[in-house]
Amino acid sequence: MRVVEGRIHVGEDFPPDVPAFASIEAFVAELADASTSGTAVQAFDARYVAGRRHLETAVDHANRSMDRDENVAEDRAVEILCYAAGRRQIERALEMGIGAGTTPVLVVVDGPDEVSVANRVESVLGPGEAFALSDPDRIATFFDVTDRERAATDASLQALVCERVALLDVEK
Repeated sequence: MRVVEGRIHVGEDFPPDVPAFASIEAFVAELADASTSGTAVQAFDARYVAGRRHLETAVDHANRSMDRDENVAEDRAVEILCYAAGRRQIERALEMGIGAGTTPVLVVVDGPDEVSVANRVESVLGPGEAFALSDPDRIATFFDVTDRERAATDASLQALVCERVALLDVEK
């Protein structure tokens, strides 16, 4: 698995130093053009990602789910999104996706051509260290991690989110 960091802008009134797309569909089409058969490409709003381990856990669970024919989604990239969000409903998982405006982006590339696909994805994004823009309050709210839960454990927010990702297997 590779993760490409960067930022993009979707919509009008874009800053001059950020790649701009007229719509989310236009950005998704660029990612689809960068991909090859068998290599999954999935973009996330970096503010919802609790760290690299969060994405690795989601990819591991999604790949295992696909191998066992226990997947929720037909597309492996969408399965990765569902696991990363800890949700079976694709519509609810899409909240972790890209929205309008300027967004820090993390793009997961997983599969046999991940080096070349990651290089093409990198050319689509503007430069930026997106992992550093993770938003702990947004993540805690999205994954329903309460202050009480955090006070009761020494586990990091990333560990608690990875637990939510793993629990998706139990909820199926």
